[in-house]
Amino acid sequence: MANQSYLDKDTPLVPVGSHCILELYDCPKDLLNDVDFIKKALEEGVKEADSTLLKELTYQFEPYGVTALALLAESHVSVHTWPEIGYIAIDMFTCGEHAQPEKACKYLVKAFEAKNHIMLKIPRGRLTPELKKLEESLLAGASER
Repeated sequence: MANQSYLDKDTPLVPVGSHCILELYDCPKDLLNDVDFIKKALEEGVKEADSTLLKELTYQFEPYGVTALALLAESHVSVHTWPEIGYIAIDMFTCGEHAQPEKACKYLVKAFEAKNHIMLKIPRGRLTPELKKLEESLLAGASER
C-alpha cells in the first residue's frame, strides 16, 4: 500500500488547537532523573501556557529515566527523559484560543538548561500550506527508504 494522505480536499477543517513537539538536547543528566524537579517544571510550564492542570502522573524508570503526563482542561503534556544521553522529548497539545503552548516550551528549555533544542508547532484541525508541505516531505522521505 502506497503512502498517501487520507484527507479529502473538500473536507472542511476548523482550527482546534496547537501541538508543540519539543526536543531538548544536552541537558544536565541529574535534572532528567529527578521526578520532583520534573513535576515542578511541568506544573510551571502549564501555568506559563495559561492552561489548567487537571491531573499529573509520573513514573520513574530503573535505572534511570522519567515519564510525566499532565492532563489539561485544554488537552495534555507528555515528558519523556533519557538522562543517559541528556535528552528530553516533550509533546504539548492545547485546544482553544487562550492557551499558549509556545510559552510553556520556552520555559521548559530554560528549566531543563538545554544547550540545544528544536520546537515544531503544528496546527491541529486545520490544513495549512506548511502542514501539507511537511506531510509531503515526510511521505517523500518514507518512499526513499
